[in-house]
This record gives sequence, C-alpha cells and structure tokens, in this order.
Amino acid sequence: MDLKDHIRGIPDFPKPGILFYDISTLLRHPDAWQVAMGRIANVVRAYNPDVIAGIESRGFLLAAPLALKLGCGFIMLRKRGKLPGEVISLDYALEYGTDRIEIQADAIQPGQRVVVVDDLLATGGTLAAGIRLLRQVGATVPAAATLIELSFLNGRQKLDVPVETLVSYDA
Repeated sequence: MDLKDHIRGIPDFPKPGILFYDISTLLRHPDAWQVAMGRIANVVRAYNPDVIAGIESRGFLLAAPLALKLGCGFIMLRKRGKLPGEVISLDYALEYGTDRIEIQADAIQPGQRVVVVDDLLATGGTLAAGIRLLRQVGATVPAAATLIELSFLNGRQKLDVPVETLVSYDA
C-alpha cells in the first residue's frame, strides 16, 4: 500500500505558500492506519524501546497506539503549562522566535530507552528539542520516528540519532 495515497495535501495552510500534509485522511482509513502503524512498529521495535514519547499534538496520534502495539509505556512531551505536577522544561529556537517543551519530572527512569515520535519531520527543531529534553531527564534516546519527512528541509541534519520515516516528500 502506498501511504501517500492516503495523505492529503492542502495548499496555503496554515498560511500562503505552505503545502500542509494532512494525516487525518490516513487516520480515518482503517486499513491505511493499520498498515502505517504496522510499518512504524516494525522499524521502531529494532531499537528496543522501554517508552515511546509523543510530541504534542499530532505525535500523540502515532505514539500512543505505537506504544500499545509494542508493549511500551507512553509519555507526552507537551507545550508550556499543559502537564500537571512538577515538570522539566526546555526552551528551543524556532525559525521566528522560541518555544518551550515540557515533560513530567517523574516520567522517565534514568537509563530508560525512549524513542521519540512525531507526525512530521520538517526543519527538525522540535524533534531535536524533544531528544535534548529526554536526555536531560536521564533517558537514552536510540532513535526518532515520524510518519512523514519533508526531506527538502534537511531536518534530519539537526538530529544526532537515526530517524525512521515512512513517507518522504522532496518538495
């Protein structure tokens, strides 16, 4: 199955000149979603994760069922102020400005193997921040995984771990 057949491109969203790759069309097609989850599980399984970390918010849609499929725990990396309890934060640079990502302070036991998952790898800034934050709390991060990679943005160059992607767009 070609997963690209189930991902819709929406021009000029969220702003003019951007082609948005909409995974909602894949998620609502049960066979395509099953195939995507099976494929990503097969590649991520090789990294022997203890925990799958999903990046807010579309990363949760992949990371939670992936963790369930692999028999792993699932944790959330969220935007500022969204997690209860004590959190550890990391500020990181975006193309225009900064953002903050947070994890609950007790989410990871030191040395746990955590694969970080998001829906899309674009410029790599958010995934790189997620990896740094996980390491800051003691995780070993053997890999990252996404459904889509926009390879023309060279985001994987910002990452110091292997990145597994299912679909790549060159423009």
